[in-house]
Amino acid sequence: MDMVANRLGISKEKVIVTVHKYGNTSAASIPTALDESVRSGQIRRGDLILTTSFGAGLTWGAALFRY
Repeated sequence: MDMVANRLGISKEKVIVTVHKYGNTSAASIPTALDESVRSGQIRRGDLILTTSFGAGLTWGAALFRY
Protein backbone atom coordinates (compact mmCIF):
# COMPACT_ATOMS: atom_id res chain seq x y z
CA MET A 1 0.00 0.00 0.00
CA ASP A 2 2.86 2.33 0.78
CA MET A 3 4.49 1.59 -2.58
CA VAL A 4 1.29 2.32 -4.54
CA ALA A 5 0.75 5.58 -2.64
CA ASN A 6 4.37 6.58 -3.16
CA ARG A 7 4.28 5.88 -6.90
CA LEU A 8 1.06 7.85 -7.30
CA GLY A 9 2.30 10.72 -5.15
CA ILE A 10 -0.44 10.23 -2.55
CA SER A 11 0.34 11.15 1.06
CA LYS A 12 0.19 8.32 3.59
CA GLU A 13 -2.51 10.21 5.50
CA LYS A 14 -4.90 9.59 2.62
CA VAL A 15 -4.29 5.82 2.50
CA ILE A 16 -6.97 3.87 4.36
CA VAL A 17 -5.81 0.65 5.99
CA THR A 18 -7.99 -1.63 8.13
CA VAL A 19 -6.01 -4.89 8.08
CA HIS A 20 -4.64 -4.13 11.57
CA LYS A 21 -8.22 -4.06 12.91
CA TYR A 22 -9.95 -6.83 10.97
CA GLY A 23 -7.20 -8.94 9.45
CA ASN A 24 -7.45 -10.12 5.84
CA THR A 25 -11.16 -9.99 5.08
CA SER A 26 -10.62 -10.97 1.44
CA ALA A 27 -13.40 -9.64 -0.80
CA ALA A 28 -14.83 -7.52 2.05
CA SER A 29 -11.63 -5.51 2.59
CA ILE A 30 -12.51 -2.57 0.32
CA PRO A 31 -16.20 -2.31 1.32
CA THR A 32 -15.21 -2.49 5.01
CA ALA A 33 -12.62 0.27 4.61
CA LEU A 34 -15.03 2.45 2.62
CA ASP A 35 -17.82 2.04 5.19
CA GLU A 36 -15.53 2.86 8.10
CA SER A 37 -14.10 5.89 6.29
CA VAL A 38 -17.49 7.31 5.32
CA ARG A 39 -18.83 6.85 8.86
CA SER A 40 -15.77 8.59 10.37
CA GLY A 41 -15.99 11.50 7.91
CA GLN A 42 -12.66 10.73 6.26
CA ILE A 43 -14.53 10.27 2.96
CA ARG A 44 -17.21 12.78 1.99
CA ARG A 45 -19.58 13.23 -0.95
CA GLY A 46 -17.71 14.44 -4.01
CA ASP A 47 -14.35 12.91 -3.00
CA LEU A 48 -12.36 11.11 -5.68
CA ILE A 49 -11.65 7.56 -4.47
CA LEU A 50 -9.05 5.13 -5.80
CA THR A 51 -9.32 1.51 -4.66
CA THR A 52 -6.74 -1.15 -5.41
CA SER A 53 -6.58 -4.78 -4.39
CA PHE A 54 -4.19 -7.68 -4.84
CA GLY A 55 -5.16 -11.21 -3.96
CA ALA A 56 -4.35 -14.87 -4.16
CA GLY A 57 -3.42 -16.28 -7.53
CA LEU A 58 -1.95 -12.91 -8.55
CA THR A 59 -5.42 -11.46 -9.11
CA TRP A 60 -5.73 -7.71 -8.89
CA GLY A 61 -8.18 -4.93 -9.49
CA ALA A 62 -8.54 -1.18 -9.24
CA ALA A 63 -11.32 1.38 -9.55
CA LEU A 64 -11.34 5.16 -9.62
CA PHE A 65 -14.69 6.77 -8.81
CA ARG A 66 -16.25 9.87 -7.34
CA TYR A 67 -18.17 9.22 -4.13
